[in-house]
Amino acid sequence: MNAVDLFCGCGGISVGLRSAGLEVIAGVDINTKYIVSFAKNFPKAHVITDDIVSITPKDFMARVGISKGELTLLAGGPPCQGFSKNVPRKYRFLEDDRNQLIKIYLDYCEVLQPSMILMENVAEMRNGFDQAYTQEIVRRLSEAGYTVSHAVLNAADYGVPQRRKRAFFLANRFGVNFDVPTPTHIQDLNGLNNSLFDQQAHISVWDAIGDLPKLEHGETPELIEYAKPAFSNFQRRMRGSLSVVRNHVARKLATKQFERLAALKPGQGLKNLPEHLQTKGGYSGAYGRLTKDMVAPTITRWVFHPGSGRWGHPVDIRTLSIREVARVQSFPDDFEFEGSYTDQSGQLGNAVPPLLAETIVRSMLNQLAGSKSVKSRKPTNLVELYQPLKLSTI
Repeated sequence: MNAVDLFCGCGGISVGLRSAGLEVIAGVDINTKYIVSFAKNFPKAHVITDDIVSITPKDFMARVGISKGELTLLAGGPPCQGFSKNVPRKYRFLEDDRNQLIKIYLDYCEVLQPSMILMENVAEMRNGFDQAYTQEIVRRLSEAGYTVSHAVLNAADYGVPQRRKRAFFLANRFGVNFDVPTPTHIQDLNGLNNSLFDQQAHISVWDAIGDLPKLEHGETPELIEYAKPAFSNFQRRMRGSLSVVRNHVARKLATKQFERLAALKPGQGLKNLPEHLQTKGGYSGAYGRLTKDMVAPTITRWVFHPGSGRWGHPVDIRTLSIREVARVQSFPDDFEFEGSYTDQSGQLGNAVPPLLAETIVRSMLNQLAGSKSVKSRKPTNLVELYQPLKLSTI
C-alpha cells in the first residue's frame, strides 16, 4: 500500500500513514525550510520542493513513477490561511487566493484517482462561507466516483495531548461511507472517567513530557538521556526502544522574557504579571505557563515565542523544547527535526498530529477490510487480505 503527501511540510500526516502500514513514496511542499525534516525522515521517498500550482498532476505522476489508479491513498492539508479564525472576519472572503490550493488538491484527486483520499484543514473551513468549500469538495469528489465523509475532530479525543480541532475529509472509490473513528479519550471531569466504552482521560502535559530531562533556557544538547523511566503509556509509545533523545533544546530567552516567565507560577499568564513586567497588550494566553495536569492548547508556528501563547514549561523557567512540542504533537522521539529553532517551531505548528492521522487511516482501512462491497471485487492494491489493526493502548 502506497501513499503521497501533498503539502507535506515536515511530515506529520506521513508519519501517521507509515505507522498505519503505508509506504509514503512522495512528499511535496514549496517551503524549503519545512520539507527538510520530511527528507531526513523519509529518505526513500521522492522529495519535491516546488510550487504545486506549477506541476500538473500528469507531470507529477511521471516524476514519481505512478499511473492513474495505482495510488492507495492521496493525503494532504492545503494551506488555509484564508479560513483561519486568526484572520479578522472582514478580511476573509470566498475567492481568497490562499484558499485556492484546495481546488488544486482536488485536481490531483481527479487525475491520480487514488483508492482513498484524506484531506485535512482548519475546522473553520468546513462551515465557512455557508459551507461553499465543503459543498465543492463533496461535489467534485462525488462526480469523480468517490464516496465522501467529513467531520471536525479534536486531536485530544484520540490520544494526542493537545486540544486541536481540525476538519477532515475521507473518501474512497469502493462505495463505503466512512465513519469517523470512535474517540478513545474523553475530558476528565472531576477525576471521573466514562469506563463503559473503555475510554481514557485526555492525556495531560506531564504524562506527555514528564520523562524528559530538565533544561535551562538556551540549553541545546545534541543528544541527552531520558531523565527517568517512562511512566505513561504515551511516553512509552513515543520513546520506543530509544535510550537517548534528540531535539530536546530550549530557546534562549531575552532578559525581559525570562523575567516574565520567572515571575509566574504554573497556570498563570499575562494578567498575573507584576506591574513593572506588564506588556501593552497581547494574546490571552501570552506568557502563560502550563500546568502538569492540563491538556496543552493548540500548537502554533509561534510556539517559540513566550508572548504568543501558553508555552511556558510547568516546572522549568523556559518555553517548551522542540522535543516537548513534538511530544505534544505526538511525533515519535525517533523523528529528527532539521533547521533553525524557529524553522522547527514552524514545522511543528503547521503539522497534523501523526497519531491522529494514523488513527484515521487505520479506521479507513479497517472499514474497507470489513466491507462486503470491497471483498466482492477482484484483489486491489489495498491488499484485499488486509488484517484490521488496533492502536496499542495509550
